[in-house]
Amino acid sequence: MTDDLREEAETKTQEPAPTHDKRAKILISAIAVLAVVAVAAGLAAFLGRSKQRAGVVGSFTVAGGQLTYRTTVQGPDFGKVVEQPLAAAQGAAPTLSNIPCERSYTASRVLLCLQSEGDLMSQPYAEIYDSSLKQIKKLEITGTPNRARLSADGRMASWTTFVTGDSYTQPGASTRTSILDLKTGAYIDSLEAFAATVDGKPYKAVDVNYWGVTFTADDNTFYATMGSTSKTWLMRGDLKAHTLTALRENLECPSLSPDGTRLVFKKRVSDDIRRPWRFTVLDLATMKETPLAETRSVDDQAAWLDAHTVMYAVPHDNDPGSDLYAVPADGGGAPRLLALNGMSPSVTSG
Repeated sequence: MTDDLREEAETKTQEPAPTHDKRAKILISAIAVLAVVAVAAGLAAFLGRSKQRAGVVGSFTVAGGQLTYRTTVQGPDFGKVVEQPLAAAQGAAPTLSNIPCERSYTASRVLLCLQSEGDLMSQPYAEIYDSSLKQIKKLEITGTPNRARLSADGRMASWTTFVTGDSYTQPGASTRTSILDLKTGAYIDSLEAFAATVDGKPYKAVDVNYWGVTFTADDNTFYATMGSTSKTWLMRGDLKAHTLTALRENLECPSLSPDGTRLVFKKRVSDDIRRPWRFTVLDLATMKETPLAETRSVDDQAAWLDAHTVMYAVPHDNDPGSDLYAVPADGGGAPRLLALNGMSPSVTSG
Protein backbone atom coordinates (compact mmCIF):
# COMPACT_ATOMS: atom_id res chain seq x y z
CA MET A 1 0.00 0.00 0.00
CA THR A 2 1.41 3.40 -0.92
CA ASP A 3 1.85 6.16 1.64
CA ASP A 4 -1.01 8.12 0.04
CA LEU A 5 -3.40 5.17 0.17
CA ARG A 6 -2.37 4.28 3.73
CA GLU A 7 -2.98 7.86 4.87
CA GLU A 8 -6.41 7.89 3.16
CA ALA A 9 -7.41 4.57 4.79
CA GLU A 10 -6.37 5.77 8.26
CA THR A 11 -8.33 8.97 7.77
CA LYS A 12 -11.48 7.01 6.87
CA THR A 13 -11.24 4.74 9.94
CA GLN A 14 -11.02 7.78 12.21
CA GLU A 15 -14.04 9.60 10.72
CA PRO A 16 -16.88 10.26 13.23
CA ALA A 17 -20.19 8.36 12.88
CA PRO A 18 -22.80 10.04 10.67
CA THR A 19 -24.79 12.78 12.40
CA HIS A 20 -28.13 10.96 12.12
CA ASP A 21 -26.65 7.87 13.93
CA LYS A 22 -25.46 10.04 16.80
CA ARG A 23 -28.83 11.76 17.07
CA ALA A 24 -30.61 8.39 17.13
CA LYS A 25 -28.37 7.15 19.95
CA ILE A 26 -28.91 10.36 21.92
CA LEU A 27 -32.68 10.12 21.41
CA ILE A 28 -32.79 6.46 22.53
CA SER A 29 -30.69 7.27 25.61
CA ALA A 30 -32.94 10.21 26.49
CA ILE A 31 -36.08 8.08 26.15
CA ALA A 32 -34.56 5.39 28.37
CA VAL A 33 -33.63 7.95 31.04
CA LEU A 34 -37.10 9.50 30.91
CA ALA A 35 -38.72 6.08 31.25
CA VAL A 36 -36.64 5.26 34.33
CA VAL A 37 -37.38 8.66 35.86
CA ALA A 38 -41.10 8.28 35.15
CA VAL A 39 -41.28 4.87 36.82
CA ALA A 40 -39.25 6.02 39.82
CA ALA A 41 -41.34 9.16 40.17
CA GLY A 42 -44.55 7.18 39.92
CA LEU A 43 -43.59 4.78 42.69
CA ALA A 44 -42.13 7.53 44.86
CA ALA A 45 -45.30 9.57 44.48
CA PHE A 46 -47.49 6.56 45.30
CA LEU A 47 -49.62 7.53 48.28
CA GLY A 48 -47.79 10.85 48.40
CA ARG A 49 -49.49 13.16 45.95
CA SER A 50 -50.72 16.46 47.28
CA LYS A 51 -54.47 16.86 47.70
CA GLN A 52 -56.32 18.21 44.70
CA ARG A 53 -59.66 19.92 45.09
CA ALA A 54 -62.27 18.83 42.56
CA GLY A 55 -65.15 20.93 43.79
CA VAL A 56 -67.52 21.53 46.66
CA VAL A 57 -70.76 19.60 47.16
CA GLY A 58 -72.86 21.12 49.91
CA SER A 59 -70.58 21.80 52.86
CA PHE A 60 -68.17 18.97 52.05
CA THR A 61 -65.15 19.40 49.80
CA VAL A 62 -64.63 16.48 47.44
CA ALA A 63 -60.99 15.44 47.21
CA GLY A 64 -59.55 14.48 43.88
CA GLY A 65 -56.47 12.30 43.58
CA GLN A 66 -55.90 8.60 43.23
CA LEU A 67 -57.83 5.36 43.54
CA THR A 68 -55.67 2.83 45.37
CA TYR A 69 -56.35 -0.91 45.45
CA ARG A 70 -54.93 -4.42 45.11
CA THR A 71 -54.70 -5.65 41.57
CA THR A 72 -56.33 -9.01 40.89
CA VAL A 73 -54.95 -9.41 37.39
CA GLN A 74 -53.88 -13.04 37.15
CA GLY A 75 -50.11 -13.48 36.99
CA PRO A 76 -46.96 -12.52 38.90
CA ASP A 77 -48.33 -9.12 39.98
CA PHE A 78 -51.54 -10.49 41.53
CA GLY A 79 -52.17 -8.79 44.88
CA LYS A 80 -49.74 -5.90 44.43
CA VAL A 81 -50.96 -2.44 45.40
CA VAL A 82 -51.66 -0.09 42.50
CA GLU A 83 -53.10 3.38 42.02
CA GLN A 84 -54.64 5.31 39.17
CA PRO A 85 -56.29 8.72 38.71
CA LEU A 86 -59.87 8.88 39.94
CA ALA A 87 -60.86 10.99 36.98
CA ALA A 88 -60.04 8.15 34.60
CA ALA A 89 -60.22 5.07 36.78
CA GLN A 90 -61.56 2.79 34.05
CA GLY A 91 -59.38 4.02 31.23
CA ALA A 92 -56.04 4.84 32.84
CA ALA A 93 -53.29 2.25 33.27
CA PRO A 94 -52.59 1.83 36.98
CA THR A 95 -49.18 2.54 38.49
CA LEU A 96 -47.85 -0.70 39.95
CA SER A 97 -45.95 -0.85 43.24
CA ASN A 98 -43.78 -3.76 44.34
CA ILE A 99 -45.80 -4.37 47.53
CA PRO A 100 -48.06 -7.45 47.58
CA CYS A 101 -50.95 -7.47 50.07
CA GLU A 102 -53.86 -9.74 50.90
CA ARG A 103 -55.76 -6.71 52.18
CA SER A 104 -54.76 -3.05 52.00
CA TYR A 105 -56.00 0.45 52.81
CA THR A 106 -54.56 3.95 52.45
CA ALA A 107 -55.21 7.27 54.20
CA SER A 108 -53.16 10.46 54.53
CA ARG A 109 -50.09 9.04 52.81
CA VAL A 110 -50.06 5.88 54.94
CA LEU A 111 -50.47 2.35 53.56
CA LEU A 112 -51.69 -0.53 55.73
CA CYS A 113 -50.87 -3.88 54.18
CA LEU A 114 -51.79 -7.33 55.47
CA GLN A 115 -49.81 -10.15 53.91
CA SER A 116 -48.47 -13.61 54.66
CA GLU A 117 -44.91 -14.82 54.19
CA GLY A 118 -43.68 -18.37 53.75
CA ASP A 119 -45.00 -21.34 51.82
CA LEU A 120 -45.44 -24.38 54.05
CA MET A 121 -45.77 -22.43 57.32
CA SER A 122 -47.32 -19.12 56.38
CA GLN A 123 -46.96 -16.24 58.85
CA PRO A 124 -49.24 -13.19 58.38
CA TYR A 125 -48.05 -9.67 59.13
CA ALA A 126 -49.53 -6.19 59.43
CA GLU A 127 -47.19 -3.78 57.67
CA ILE A 128 -47.21 0.02 57.60
CA TYR A 129 -45.61 2.04 54.80
CA ASP A 130 -45.05 5.77 54.46
CA SER A 131 -45.55 7.92 51.34
CA SER A 132 -42.23 6.84 49.82
CA LEU A 133 -43.22 3.17 50.27
CA LYS A 134 -40.72 2.75 53.09
CA GLN A 135 -41.84 0.16 55.62
CA ILE A 136 -42.06 1.80 59.05
CA LYS A 137 -43.81 -0.93 61.05
CA LYS A 138 -44.23 -4.70 60.85
CA LEU A 139 -46.19 -6.84 63.32
CA GLU A 140 -46.84 -10.56 63.45
CA ILE A 141 -50.58 -11.26 63.48
CA THR A 142 -52.69 -14.38 63.83
CA GLY A 143 -55.10 -15.85 61.30
CA THR A 144 -56.10 -15.19 57.70
CA PRO A 145 -56.21 -11.46 56.73
CA ASN A 146 -59.75 -10.27 56.02
CA ARG A 147 -60.36 -6.56 56.77
CA ALA A 148 -58.05 -3.52 56.95
CA ARG A 149 -58.78 0.09 57.87
CA LEU A 150 -57.03 3.35 58.78
CA SER A 151 -58.44 6.47 60.37
CA ALA A 152 -58.76 9.44 58.02
CA ASP A 153 -55.58 11.04 59.37
CA GLY A 154 -53.62 7.78 59.08
CA ARG A 155 -52.94 7.53 62.81
CA MET A 156 -55.13 4.57 63.80
CA ALA A 157 -54.85 1.19 62.09
CA SER A 158 -57.15 -1.79 62.50
CA TRP A 159 -57.37 -5.23 60.93
CA THR A 160 -59.52 -8.33 61.22
CA THR A 161 -58.39 -11.90 60.61
CA PHE A 162 -60.19 -15.22 60.49
CA VAL A 163 -58.81 -17.46 63.22
CA THR A 164 -61.04 -20.39 62.22
CA GLY A 165 -63.29 -20.62 59.19
CA ASP A 166 -62.88 -18.41 56.14
CA SER A 167 -66.30 -16.86 55.69
CA TYR A 168 -68.82 -14.98 57.82
CA THR A 169 -71.49 -17.36 56.49
CA GLN A 170 -69.74 -20.43 57.89
CA PRO A 171 -70.93 -21.84 61.25
CA GLY A 172 -68.26 -21.48 63.89
CA ALA A 173 -66.34 -18.74 62.08
CA SER A 174 -64.07 -16.96 64.54
CA THR A 175 -62.36 -13.60 64.07
CA ARG A 176 -59.79 -11.46 65.82
CA THR A 177 -59.74 -7.67 65.47
CA SER A 178 -56.75 -5.55 66.52
CA ILE A 179 -56.07 -1.82 66.72
CA LEU A 180 -52.70 -0.03 66.59
CA ASP A 181 -52.04 3.63 67.40
CA LEU A 182 -49.22 4.60 65.05
CA LYS A 183 -48.48 7.76 67.03
CA THR A 184 -48.12 6.29 70.52
CA GLY A 185 -47.49 2.64 69.66
CA ALA A 186 -50.40 1.52 71.85
CA TYR A 187 -51.58 -1.88 70.63
CA ILE A 188 -54.84 -3.72 71.29
CA ASP A 189 -54.39 -7.33 70.25
CA SER A 190 -58.10 -8.20 70.44
CA LEU A 191 -61.28 -6.20 70.96
CA GLU A 192 -62.58 -9.12 73.00
CA ALA A 193 -60.68 -7.58 75.92
CA PHE A 194 -63.10 -4.61 75.89
CA ALA A 195 -66.20 -4.48 78.10
CA ALA A 196 -69.34 -4.84 75.94
CA THR A 197 -72.83 -3.53 76.74
CA VAL A 198 -76.05 -4.61 75.02
CA ASP A 199 -79.44 -3.11 75.97
CA GLY A 200 -77.82 -1.32 78.89
CA LYS A 201 -76.41 -4.53 80.42
CA PRO A 202 -72.92 -6.05 80.38
CA TYR A 203 -72.67 -8.69 77.67
CA LYS A 204 -70.42 -11.72 77.98
CA ALA A 205 -70.45 -14.89 75.90
CA VAL A 206 -67.90 -17.45 74.81
CA ASP A 207 -68.78 -16.99 71.14
CA VAL A 208 -68.27 -13.21 70.91
CA ASN A 209 -66.45 -12.02 67.79
CA TYR A 210 -65.62 -8.55 66.46
CA TRP A 211 -64.82 -7.43 62.91
CA GLY A 212 -64.90 -4.49 60.50
CA VAL A 213 -63.65 -1.41 62.41
CA THR A 214 -64.15 2.16 61.12
CA PHE A 215 -62.80 5.23 62.94
CA THR A 216 -64.27 8.66 63.63
CA ALA A 217 -62.27 11.89 63.32
CA ASP A 218 -61.29 12.04 67.01
CA ASP A 219 -59.13 8.87 66.76
CA ASN A 220 -60.80 7.54 69.91
CA THR A 221 -64.34 6.62 68.91
CA PHE A 222 -64.89 3.83 66.42
CA TYR A 223 -67.61 1.53 65.11
CA ALA A 224 -67.36 -2.23 64.67
CA THR A 225 -69.48 -5.36 64.35
CA MET A 226 -70.03 -7.73 67.26
CA GLY A 227 -71.32 -11.20 66.51
CA SER A 228 -72.74 -13.66 69.05
CA THR A 229 -75.53 -16.27 69.23
CA SER A 230 -76.24 -15.91 65.48
CA LYS A 231 -76.86 -12.16 65.90
CA THR A 232 -74.82 -9.12 64.96
CA TRP A 233 -74.77 -5.63 66.48
CA LEU A 234 -73.35 -2.27 65.50
CA MET A 235 -71.02 -1.39 68.37
CA ARG A 236 -69.66 2.06 69.22
CA GLY A 237 -66.23 1.74 70.78
CA ASP A 238 -64.22 3.97 73.09
CA LEU A 239 -60.48 3.29 72.92
CA LYS A 240 -59.58 5.17 76.10
CA ALA A 241 -62.32 3.58 78.17
CA HIS A 242 -61.95 0.11 76.56
CA THR A 243 -65.72 -0.17 76.14
CA LEU A 244 -68.12 -1.17 73.37
CA THR A 245 -71.83 -0.24 73.37
CA ALA A 246 -74.46 -1.81 71.11
CA LEU A 247 -76.45 0.69 69.02
CA ARG A 248 -78.45 -1.48 66.65
CA GLU A 249 -78.89 -5.10 65.54
CA ASN A 250 -78.14 -6.63 62.14
CA LEU A 251 -75.24 -4.48 60.96
CA GLU A 252 -71.95 -5.85 59.63
CA CYS A 253 -68.73 -4.29 58.37
CA PRO A 254 -69.60 -0.60 58.91
CA SER A 255 -67.73 2.16 57.09
CA LEU A 256 -68.06 5.79 58.17
CA SER A 257 -68.72 8.50 55.57
CA PRO A 258 -66.10 11.27 55.12
CA ASP A 259 -68.37 13.78 56.89
CA GLY A 260 -68.98 11.39 59.78
CA THR A 261 -72.79 11.39 59.47
CA ARG A 262 -73.52 7.99 57.88
CA LEU A 263 -72.43 4.38 57.90
CA VAL A 264 -72.59 2.03 54.95
CA PHE A 265 -72.84 -1.60 56.04
CA LYS A 266 -73.91 -5.10 55.09
CA LYS A 267 -77.44 -5.93 56.26
CA ARG A 268 -78.54 -9.54 56.41
CA VAL A 269 -81.70 -9.78 54.34
CA SER A 270 -81.90 -13.52 53.66
CA ASP A 271 -81.10 -16.91 55.19
CA ASP A 272 -79.81 -18.05 51.81
CA ILE A 273 -76.04 -18.38 52.34
CA ARG A 274 -75.52 -17.56 48.65
CA ARG A 275 -77.25 -14.15 48.91
CA PRO A 276 -77.43 -13.12 52.57
CA TRP A 277 -76.57 -9.40 52.46
CA ARG A 278 -77.49 -6.06 50.93
CA PHE A 279 -75.53 -2.82 51.24
CA THR A 280 -77.45 -0.27 53.30
CA VAL A 281 -76.67 3.23 54.60
CA LEU A 282 -77.53 4.29 58.16
CA ASP A 283 -78.04 7.97 59.02
CA LEU A 284 -76.53 8.30 62.49
CA ALA A 285 -78.67 11.32 63.43
CA THR A 286 -82.05 9.79 62.55
CA MET A 287 -81.06 6.06 62.51
CA LYS A 288 -82.92 5.79 59.20
CA GLU A 289 -81.75 2.97 56.92
CA THR A 290 -81.55 3.31 53.12
CA PRO A 291 -80.98 0.19 50.96
CA LEU A 292 -78.60 0.88 48.08
CA ALA A 293 -79.19 0.13 44.41
CA GLU A 294 -76.59 -2.65 44.47
CA THR A 295 -78.81 -5.75 44.82
CA ARG A 296 -76.02 -8.33 44.52
CA SER A 297 -75.00 -9.89 47.83
CA VAL A 298 -71.45 -8.62 48.33
CA ASP A 299 -69.19 -9.77 51.17
CA ASP A 300 -67.01 -6.69 51.57
CA GLN A 301 -66.45 -3.77 53.91
CA ALA A 302 -67.45 -1.01 51.52
CA ALA A 303 -65.38 2.18 51.38
CA TRP A 304 -66.40 5.74 50.48
CA LEU A 305 -65.30 7.03 47.10
CA ASP A 306 -66.55 10.50 48.10
CA ALA A 307 -69.27 11.97 50.33
CA HIS A 308 -72.02 10.67 48.06
CA THR A 309 -70.68 7.39 46.69
CA VAL A 310 -69.54 4.06 48.11
CA MET A 311 -67.27 1.48 46.44
CA TYR A 312 -66.64 -2.22 46.90
CA ALA A 313 -65.26 -5.35 45.23
CA VAL A 314 -67.48 -7.86 43.42
CA PRO A 315 -65.81 -11.28 42.95
CA HIS A 316 -65.43 -12.87 39.54
CA ASP A 317 -67.35 -16.07 38.88
CA ASN A 318 -64.52 -18.05 37.33
CA ASP A 319 -61.25 -16.90 38.92
CA PRO A 320 -59.91 -15.50 42.24
CA GLY A 321 -60.16 -11.92 41.01
CA SER A 322 -62.77 -9.20 41.45
CA ASP A 323 -63.82 -5.86 39.96
CA LEU A 324 -64.48 -2.57 41.73
CA TYR A 325 -67.94 -1.03 41.58
CA ALA A 326 -69.44 2.22 42.89
CA VAL A 327 -73.04 3.12 43.74
CA PRO A 328 -74.74 6.29 45.06
CA ALA A 329 -75.13 6.39 48.85
CA ASP A 330 -78.67 7.84 48.70
CA GLY A 331 -80.28 4.68 47.35
CA GLY A 332 -80.73 6.05 43.83
CA GLY A 333 -78.92 5.44 40.59
CA ALA A 334 -77.34 2.13 39.69
CA PRO A 335 -74.02 0.35 40.28
CA ARG A 336 -71.27 1.33 37.85
CA LEU A 337 -67.95 -0.29 37.07
CA LEU A 338 -65.17 1.68 38.73
CA ALA A 339 -62.09 -0.39 37.84
CA LEU A 340 -61.43 -3.85 36.47
CA ASN A 341 -59.46 -6.43 38.44
CA GLY A 342 -59.25 -4.83 41.87
CA MET A 343 -60.17 -5.14 45.53
CA SER A 344 -59.48 -3.31 48.84
CA PRO A 345 -60.22 0.14 47.36
CA SER A 346 -59.42 3.43 49.06
CA VAL A 347 -58.90 7.02 47.97
CA THR A 348 -55.42 8.51 48.28
CA SER A 349 -55.30 12.18 49.21
CA GLY A 350 -53.62 14.42 51.70
